[in-house]
Amino acid sequence: MVVTPAGIWKFQRELLAWFDVHARDLPWRRSSHPYYIWVSEIMLQQTRVTAVLDYYARFLAMFPTVAALAAAEEADVLAAWSGLGYYRRAKLMRQAAQVVVREHQGILPRTAEQLRKLPGIGEYTSSAIASIAYGEPAAVVDGNVERVLLRLFPGDGNPGQGNQAKTLRERAAGLLDTERPGDFNQSMMELGAMVCLPQRPLCLHCPVQPFCATRGEHQGPPPKKMRNQQIAYALLCRNRSGATPAAIQVLLQRRPMSVSLMPGMWELPEVAMRESDEERVEITLRHAITVTNYRVRVLRLSERESAHRLPSRGYPRKWAKSSELGSLPLTGLTRKILKRLQIMPKTQGVAILTRS
Repeated sequence: MVVTPAGIWKFQRELLAWFDVHARDLPWRRSSHPYYIWVSEIMLQQTRVTAVLDYYARFLAMFPTVAALAAAEEADVLAAWSGLGYYRRAKLMRQAAQVVVREHQGILPRTAEQLRKLPGIGEYTSSAIASIAYGEPAAVVDGNVERVLLRLFPGDGNPGQGNQAKTLRERAAGLLDTERPGDFNQSMMELGAMVCLPQRPLCLHCPVQPFCATRGEHQGPPPKKMRNQQIAYALLCRNRSGATPAAIQVLLQRRPMSVSLMPGMWELPEVAMRESDEERVEITLRHAITVTNYRVRVLRLSERESAHRLPSRGYPRKWAKSSELGSLPLTGLTRKILKRLQIMPKTQGVAILTRS
């Protein structure tokens, strides 16, 4: 891309005109409220848009303001987050809300520099909030924007370029439309998400194709190598036969607070699989966490059998009613299992926010 004032202006006009017509109708785009923007940006980190949609509406219904989030119990916040993964995001967001209430009268800071001082808010998130909610001319660079920039400026992807992240931030800042910074940042992200794809990019549909120096697939880093692992969980239920779903109780076990992955979350007790257990398998499913693909089997056990089948490591365990499962901070895998087995009730729909 040839960088001239006239070329940048034309690039901005073409991209924004496309975005105005083709932008996806997403609930967080219907409001410029800083808190709503913040929640959406944290949820969207390393998470697909389709996975976030239901969680976003439910989370805001439970915690409609920064003050409500700050006052909430951590377990309640994790329960609302259960299934989204990367639970540290939720913990840090609650901590940041407490700082905002304590030091900023419940109002999110207006600049990216101030936002970066809050727990869990880095360079990308601070720029996204400041530009979309407050109109600060702060450019964002996420994975989608990075791909667009590297196709516009392929030389920036040369290992000899030095500090690539700094170079890409400077490129993004140079292209930014300072009159519509929030819309421009979202248009760059939208272009990368919907058109400038990692494989088989839709170049013929690209509104800024004439500016692109590469056209076609961009050589990105190799995907992480996934490892395979098998795991089994015990399913112990009370009142399951002939009982209404709300009357069913299921045995849960709390993960130690000392572990790095999902500390303090509730899950089904893990159990060692035996050859004779195949007939006990209630359900088999696959589940991926970070770089591990799990083949999961859930075994039916009686309370009597559990006394010698479940390891006694001092983990807290409790019987939870089906009706209260939605309010517990369950691991995503446990939530998936209990929904597949129709033990956990379906989540009720929540109205989507309207523009304000």
